[in-house]
Amino acid sequence: MQNFINAYSWVDLRYLLEGLWITIEVSVISIVFSYILGAILGLIRYIKVKYLSAIVGFIIDLIRNLPLLLIIFFTYFGLPNIGIRLNPIWSSILAMSIFESAMLAEIIRSGIGAVDSGQMEGARANGLTYWQAMWHIVLPQAQKKMIPTIVSQFISLIKDTSLATIIVLPDLMYHAQIIYGQNSNYILPMFLALAVMYFVVCYLPSILSHYLEKRLA
Repeated sequence: MQNFINAYSWVDLRYLLEGLWITIEVSVISIVFSYILGAILGLIRYIKVKYLSAIVGFIIDLIRNLPLLLIIFFTYFGLPNIGIRLNPIWSSILAMSIFESAMLAEIIRSGIGAVDSGQMEGARANGLTYWQAMWHIVLPQAQKKMIPTIVSQFISLIKDTSLATIIVLPDLMYHAQIIYGQNSNYILPMFLALAVMYFVVCYLPSILSHYLEKRLA
């Protein structure tokens, strides 16, 4: 019990919270970038632009079948070989944005495809252009279908930030490792603190997802 009391001193807790903030910051920025890019790629795949959709589809399949850790290594260790040097934070954001956008592109493509084709036909028959019908009719309906899957993917992204510890991203996991690296008696208390903090951060999007599902039902 004394190990827990000592491990949860204000100094250590503040250090963990600093790491948690980095985790949240990297996650939020990656979510925004990956959603925007994923939506664009998903639309390109859905509308089947000649040649372009096939190329995008190949790139998406390639990224989806690579380990995220490999992409993190590439952005941090590989890009400097072509003159692009990023710090651990932006390397992590770039890697996770690329990886998650490929995942989201497939979710968005399938979500749009799940909307009844009669919705588009009815909108076009009422005088809307293709893109007007897509924006005002099809996408809102697809979005409702995609919410649970997209939120699950975002939760996975938050947890995957811990992989970037390998490139010394100063996130929650890295800060916990520093603390119990100085005192091995703190290993269990730190793992418990990590479990609680990751649970809280990941559970909040789940609550939001359930709320949006009910509101949009």
